[in-house]
Amino acid sequence: MRALVLTSLLLTLALGGCGSSSTESSTGSSETASTGSEATSSDIVDTAIAAGSFSTLVAAVQAAGLEETLRGPGPFTVFAPTDAAFAALPAGTVDTLLLPENRDQLRSILTYHVVSGRVMASEAAAMSAAPTVQGSSAPIVAVEGGLTIGGARIVTTDIACSNGVIHVIDAVMMPAAN
Repeated sequence: MRALVLTSLLLTLALGGCGSSSTESSTGSSETASTGSEATSSDIVDTAIAAGSFSTLVAAVQAAGLEETLRGPGPFTVFAPTDAAFAALPAGTVDTLLLPENRDQLRSILTYHVVSGRVMASEAAAMSAAPTVQGSSAPIVAVEGGLTIGGARIVTTDIACSNGVIHVIDAVMMPAAN
């Protein structure tokens, strides 16, 4: 199974309508934050919408024509950049990517954030890279206090959705140019 997820890190946002998420406090102790029952009926897109911190990601998914796929049965593991992560890109980048003529580039970037299968954080510790749906592997690096994927720090893990799992990241990952 192609998959990846990451060890527990700081919980930086609460997500409504999902299962539990594993986090690590600043003291290093692990805890589980539950945002509902273990079973959830919200898919990846609905979970991102309900969170309120992924409006740019949702708009990009819609512009790229990937919404139906991410509402499908999956399962998928999504490394989801927050609105703040998109805002940190150079000025004009998001607007340019959302243009219809840049749809292929946008799809490439977004699918670089998706791994086929449902992979929980406990499975990622031994991984050095995640095979993405885009076709490239995103490198995983252990850093003090957690892990990064494709240069983005994982800030929240194991947000269960009906068709997969979301791991929140603090930056937009860019696949290497081919």
